[in-house]
Amino acid sequence: MPLTLPDRLPAIELLKEENIFVIDSSRAHSQDIRPLRIVVLNLMPLKITTETDLVRILSNSPLQLEISFMKVKAHTSKNTPIEHMKAFYKDFESMRDEKFDGMIITGAPVEHLSYEDVTYWDEMMEIFDWARTHVTSTLYICWAAQAGLYHHYGIPKYPLSEKMFGIFPQKPLDATLPIFRGFDDLFNMPHSRHTELHREDILKVPELTLIAESPISGVGIVMARGGREFFITGHSEYAPNTLDTEYKRDLSKGLPIHKPHNYYTDDDPSLPPLVTWRAHGNMLFTNWLNYYVYQETPFNLGDIH
Repeated sequence: MPLTLPDRLPAIELLKEENIFVIDSSRAHSQDIRPLRIVVLNLMPLKITTETDLVRILSNSPLQLEISFMKVKAHTSKNTPIEHMKAFYKDFESMRDEKFDGMIITGAPVEHLSYEDVTYWDEMMEIFDWARTHVTSTLYICWAAQAGLYHHYGIPKYPLSEKMFGIFPQKPLDATLPIFRGFDDLFNMPHSRHTELHREDILKVPELTLIAESPISGVGIVMARGGREFFITGHSEYAPNTLDTEYKRDLSKGLPIHKPHNYYTDDDPSLPPLVTWRAHGNMLFTNWLNYYVYQETPFNLGDIH
C-alpha cells in the first residue's frame, strides 16, 4: 500500500525515482480506507533529508499511512527554506487537539547541552506528555530517545570521550517480542552521537525493558508501556550515504572525527559504504507499524488515551 504525503513534498519525487510507491493527499482522499495517521516531529537540521529517510523506510509497510510533520515553535530551522517549513510543517500548538496512531520523534544536534539548556525544552516536555494520551505508539530516536527517557523516567545521559560513529551490531535480548519478528541473532544499526545511556540506569527502573544492546555501542533499544514507547539510540532509518556525508563535512571543518566504524568497503573512505543495516531497519519500522500501531490502535482515533 502507498504512503499518503502532503502535496508537493520533495520526498515524493525523490522516492518515485527509487520505485517507491507514494501518493499525494489529493489522490488519497478519493480512496475509501482509513489510513494510519503518523506524525513526525522532525528536529534534525536538514529537514528534507530526514523526511526522505523516514518516508523511504515507512514505505516498506503494506499499510496505508498518512504522514504529517510537526515542528516546535520555539526553534527556527536555519538549514531548511522557510517556504518548505510553511508548506509542510505545523506547530505543535495547532496539532494538540489531534490524535495519531503513531509518532516518530527524531534526533537533534543539541547533545552538548543539558536538557534544560535546550531552547525548546519546555515545549519538548509538553509534547512528550501529550504523546502519551494522543498517540498509540511513539518511536524516540537518538537524542529524542535520551531526552524522552530523561523526562519520563529520570535516566541521565553521559558524555563520551569520542563520538560513537559507525555501524555497530546489536543483540535482541528477547527474540519473542513482535518488534524483533524476523530478526537474526544480531542486527546492525548506525550510530552518530556524543553521549550515551548506561544499562545500569535502565535496569533500575521497573517500567523500562532493555530489549537490545551492543558490547560496543551499549544501550540500543528500550521499550516502555508495553510497546507504546520505544527509545532507539541509533539510526536504523539512515540512508547509505548519511554517515559518509557527516564524516566528510566534519573533516572539511577541521573537527576531530574518526572514520565511521564498520562502514566503508575495506575500511577505505575512498570506496562506497557497505550497507549492512537496511534489511533489519526495514523490519524494525514495519514490525513497529504492524504490531504496535496497527494491531493496537482503535479504529476511532478519539478512543486513544
